[in-house]
Order: sequence, then C-alpha cells, then structure tokens
Amino acid sequence: MPPEATEQSVGLVTPILHRFEDDLLLACGKTLNGYELMYETYGELNEEKTNAVLICHALSGNHHAAGYHSFDDKRPGWWDSYIGPGKPIDTNRFYVVSLNNIGGCSGSTGPLSINPDTGKAWGAGFPGLRVRDWVNTQVHLADLLGIDVWAAVVGGSLGGMQALRWSLEYPERIKHCVVIASAMKLTAQNIAFNEVARKAITSDPEFHDGNYAEHGTIPKDGLALARMVGHITYLSDEVLGSKFGRELRSGSFKMGQDEGVEFQIQSYLNHQGESFSGSFDAISYIRMTQALDFFDLAREYGNNAPSAFANATCDFFVVSFTSDWRFSPERSQETVKALMEAQKNVSYVEIESKLGHDAFLLPNTRYQEVFSAYMNRVFKSIKEVK
Repeated sequence: MPPEATEQSVGLVTPILHRFEDDLLLACGKTLNGYELMYETYGELNEEKTNAVLICHALSGNHHAAGYHSFDDKRPGWWDSYIGPGKPIDTNRFYVVSLNNIGGCSGSTGPLSINPDTGKAWGAGFPGLRVRDWVNTQVHLADLLGIDVWAAVVGGSLGGMQALRWSLEYPERIKHCVVIASAMKLTAQNIAFNEVARKAITSDPEFHDGNYAEHGTIPKDGLALARMVGHITYLSDEVLGSKFGRELRSGSFKMGQDEGVEFQIQSYLNHQGESFSGSFDAISYIRMTQALDFFDLAREYGNNAPSAFANATCDFFVVSFTSDWRFSPERSQETVKALMEAQKNVSYVEIESKLGHDAFLLPNTRYQEVFSAYMNRVFKSIKEVK
C-alpha cells in the first residue's frame, strides 16, 4: 500500500455487490426486473444509525471514492482528498456510503450487464435514465443498510443534482444537502458539449448502433474523442496555459521541418482519451450525459424553483469555484437564490481556484476548511439529537 495510505486514509477497502430482486420502475416507463448495485462503505455506523453520509458520484465516477483496493494500487479512490480520518468527511465520525449508479460500468447493472430477456448484454437496449432513478435505488440501498435518515447527502457536479433531488423527493430522509459545483439544470452550452461527445461516439464505425459487444468491438476512437471534448471543459484556460502553454512534445518549427510537431497539450489530451476509452463503456457515457441533459429541478413545479424547494426540510450547503465555466458560480447562485426565496437554511461559498470544474475533486486549502467547518456542523447536529 502506498505510504500515504497509513494515517489519513481509510486504507484497504472491499467493494460490495448486492442484488435487489424487486422490480424497479424507471422514469422512462420501463422496468428493470431486479438490479445490482456495487458500493463501498467507510467508517462505522453508530448505534442510533444517525451518522451516515451518502456520496453521489459525477459522470465518470463510481463507488470507489476513497482508500485502496490492493497494496499495488498506485492511486486511491476519486475523492480520497476529502474522505478519510481527519478529512472534511471524517470517517472517524461518519459512516460513508459510496455507490456506482445503475447505468454505469463499474459493477452495478448497466449496458454491459446481461438482459435477462435476451441472455445478451443490454447494450443500446439499456433504458434511458433520469437522476430520480438513481435516487430511488439509493433509497433501496439505505433501506438495506438500515439507514432511515442520512446525516448528509453529498455530491459534486452530476452528484450535486442527485443531492438536490433527494431534498425534494425524500425530505424526511435527509438532514443536510451538500451541493458542489452543480446546478438546477444544464445550460444550452452544456447540452451542446454533451451532444458533440455523444455524436463522436455514435459516429465511430465500431459503434454498430450500440451493439458493439455482439461484434466484439469497442468504439474507442469515439469514446476517446468524447473524453477529450469533456476534459477540455473541465479545465480552465489558465490551468491549461500554465500546465502546458505552447510547449512542444516533439518536432520543431524550423523552416520545412514542422510536419512532426506535436504540442504537449495534444499529447496530454490523447493520453486522457486513450485511457478513458479503455475503461469506460460507450452506452454508459451516453445514458449518463442524457440524464444530465434531462435534469431540470423546477420543470415539474411550473418552472418555479422556489416552489420546487417548498417541501424540503434539510439544511443546504452550496459550493462553487471561480474558474468553473462548465458549472459556473452563477448557476450555484441561482440555486441559493431559489432556496432563500423558499425560506430554507442555506450556506454558500465561492472558492477561488484556477482549476476549473475539476477543482471540486482536487486539494484546496480554503475549500477543505469550509467543507470541514460545514461537516463539523453536521456532526454537531448528530450529537445534539443524541
């Protein structure tokens, strides 16, 4: 195990796979005849079962949020900077649950799973999903674990949308809603980027109308391009400039000798795309970006955001980052304004960062301080109940 896994880490963790036999009616009207969820837990559930925190993952996330799966792991879970002993989500205090949503490709039922009706992988036949579908499966997981009320539901980006949906759909089962670098709905620009990414995937000759598994292929080029487009939007112009600038990886600009020129940023993006295309499923990417596009918290409430929050009873903590142009501070401020008009308890902070949308995943002293302060408040409320 890496040396940093000894003190402020949850250490070695083992994923758990559970099959739910009950049918799951999806928002699209189709039904899954049973489904599986892959999840991990960190820390211990107290006797009163009041210290549980749910982690909702973003687009390419999964159940492995913290710790290591083996001594050979080079990198910890995707949010290890914020989950563990002494960290903002302190596992000495909280029982943390992190799962892979259905439709994903990290163990939970998704396009790579076998469709019981056909005996083949679901592929393109896997039903469309909405954020509320994920929340409903998370409710079933909470029931399985004996958790009636979450001390907090926490999520960044797409995960923040799930946390918001929890506050509306199951207000009696959530005490604190933590929404980081997220929004009540996507902008047209965001939807446009998602469509370009999906088109890159579906235009790949190896996509085969989504039945690539039957053909023994993977639309790697399309997936790589989709990831490259997405990755550009997660970073700021400043961080790209400071990290890569116009540095060359190969070639030169000498007269007549520029055919072999490759910029460092080109090499970086190609590496990101190639790595992602070998680990993520194409239909999963399509279904999850569609769920992002369809999410609109106020649509069912006459497009009145304060009305959407009318029945929420939890406290809210909203965080944005100055250089995040994919989910800009203005989007978080819209959420805060709606919550205030609905007369809900809400705390808001805008974090100075040059790292773009990815800032919510990365170490930042100010972010860690305010996140820790709010989670201290969550823990204090648990002790007061006791």
